[in-house]
Amino acid sequence: MKKTTSVEDYINTNIHFEKALKLLREIINSTELEETIKWNAPTYTLNGKNVIGLGAFKNHFGIWFFNGVFLKDEDNLLVNAQEGKTKALRQMRFTSIEDIDKEKVLNYVLEAIENQKLGKETKPQRASKEIVVPDALKTILKSDPKLEEAFNQLTPGKQKEYCIHISEAKRETTKLKRLEKIIPLILKQKGLYDKYKTC
Repeated sequence: MKKTTSVEDYINTNIHFEKALKLLREIINSTELEETIKWNAPTYTLNGKNVIGLGAFKNHFGIWFFNGVFLKDEDNLLVNAQEGKTKALRQMRFTSIEDIDKEKVLNYVLEAIENQKLGKETKPQRASKEIVVPDALKTILKSDPKLEEAFNQLTPGKQKEYCIHISEAKRETTKLKRLEKIIPLILKQKGLYDKYKTC
């Protein structure tokens, strides 16, 4: 993919939506947001924080609201691009320039700016550090004190690798095969993926 160096460059590479993208850009640039390029696309920030992005695809184009989850969306114009995965990001999608209601778009943009000023933003969730040892592994560890001691001496990251490896097995036979494979590794204080890691 060709690196985009400016908003003009981005619009020129999406010529099929050129007029529409220029119109959305004009609306956004009428506000106090600062225009920049991030992730190869036009991005608009307030005090260094991402507020809005412009995006164009094969069949549609639109505005990305980085914390769109906080917008009232009274006109029901926003969609969640990945239902169940995307927490905060919302899109306002269009298929032609005729779909753009300038006043409504501006109202959403102004609300997004206001929300940013109020500090309304989702914080990334940190992965849980708690290690859940699957029952099959727990049973074997309890029956072999030497193995249990070796497992407890592993780093939390290595312990987690083993736990996930066992818990992801669907069939009981697969679990048993995996347990057989990991026991010597645990006793040698090796991680499941150590052989793939470079020094």
